[in-house]
Amino acid sequence: MLTKMRVLSRTLGLALLVGGASFAAQAEITVIKQDPQAGDPLSRLNFTVGGSIRPQFNNMTGDGDKGSYKRNGFDGGSRFRFKADYYLFDDISWVGYYELGVNIPALFNWDDHYAPGANDTSRRMLYTGLQSKTWGKLTFGQQNSVYYDAVGAKTDIWDYDMLGQASGNGINGDYDGSYRSRKMLKYKNTFGDADVYASYLFSDSEYLPGNGLRYKRQGGGSLAVDYHLTPDLSWGAAWNYTRAEMRNPGNGDAKRYDQNIYGTALSWKPDSWTFTLGGGYYQNFLPTKKVDVHNYFAGDAWGIEYLAGYTIPVNQYALKSFMPYVMGDRLEFVNGRDYQRIDNGVGITFQLDYGFRVDYEHVFTSSTDNLGDMNLVRLRYDF
Repeated sequence: MLTKMRVLSRTLGLALLVGGASFAAQAEITVIKQDPQAGDPLSRLNFTVGGSIRPQFNNMTGDGDKGSYKRNGFDGGSRFRFKADYYLFDDISWVGYYELGVNIPALFNWDDHYAPGANDTSRRMLYTGLQSKTWGKLTFGQQNSVYYDAVGAKTDIWDYDMLGQASGNGINGDYDGSYRSRKMLKYKNTFGDADVYASYLFSDSEYLPGNGLRYKRQGGGSLAVDYHLTPDLSWGAAWNYTRAEMRNPGNGDAKRYDQNIYGTALSWKPDSWTFTLGGGYYQNFLPTKKVDVHNYFAGDAWGIEYLAGYTIPVNQYALKSFMPYVMGDRLEFVNGRDYQRIDNGVGITFQLDYGFRVDYEHVFTSSTDNLGDMNLVRLRYDF
């Protein structure tokens, strides 16, 4: 407990230090500013820190989540990030990035405010590599997948989201190549109006889903393009392939799966409007909920997500702006499991001074497993 308190005090101390400076800038804080000087190695380094603290409350109608820690208030994804850029020569720089997820209630041992067995902290991302305006950016480690950058991120902009896209529905987005992929070599370059991505997924350690089986990624790769049709309209398309094995150590059963996800998305932000629409087709990717290595993933499934919102400026009484919006998604299994889910909802975001933000959403759900509607409130402090 003493160790936890020390970690928390240091983390919150950094947050307060950074937050105090962010009142004016409301952006990531530059701790060391790059200004290359002959004979001064430290002058080549640019180092920034930032983060987001996110208490959240979820209340599902009916008894679906009765007694859940999410009704009592929980951590909705607090994180701290550290970014380094070290100038080497010409336009070549070494870059490094670390993002730490912090479950504050678990760190404090606040009972009934976090999932049983939840970790205090988690590594969200950690990667390093080289960056050049001419040659592009090449990085290795745990980082956002090519699929997420080009497709998933476009609709990952409200709170109760990622329910219809690949990045939120596989066995685990850190392992299957769909979200924050581990052990990934990633390349990005810009050609005219198009950002082009490619990645290679190395073999990873086994992931234990908690049902006695084991999932192991044996390799894979991704290709994507994000085309900026106009300054406020972009279209992304991506394909990710993962070669994986499900194994039952109890009886020796094993099966190899060729997992493919194909997706495309549009993001359009004319004036004060925000429109986004995305969808994907998933092969051998979505779990069927069967504890059987031979039928663990559904052969085919698909999903879509959408949002439309309008930002209204205020700039009075500590309120900078607010955005009402409508959003929704749909997820459907073609085979492997008889399941369908449809969500449609309304929400509003209040952007306040000094990096504070308040979100409220009400989502109407129709699903095969009769999930209730969702009321959600999230508080955010971004720095």
